[in-house]
Amino acid sequence: MKNVLTAILLILSMQTAWAIDLQDAKSQGLVGEANTGYLAAVQQPVSAEVKALIADVNAKRKAEFERTAEKTNISTRQVSNRFYELAVEKTKSGHYYQDTSGNWKKK
Repeated sequence: MKNVLTAILLILSMQTAWAIDLQDAKSQGLVGEANTGYLAAVQQPVSAEVKALIADVNAKRKAEFERTAEKTNISTRQVSNRFYELAVEKTKSGHYYQDTSGNWKKK
């Protein structure tokens, strides 16, 4: 039983090591900055690994948007809109972002 547990833990740790990170996903054109202030998939279908990355990043962004909105006494939507504007400014050449109409653009 101990060997099985060790094998499972080893497999899980290797999966984490293989997980794609945000910069790699952006560089590969898999994800981009959506006009909502959140991260989104650029193309379909989306792998489970990329879906997990998007969910993780967006959960962190949502929490930060909510904290900032509370501190500054403005709406979460206003915070996410401003974040989107800044994210587009900081988007690297070759990475994707959505324009205000929802079309993907490569910078």
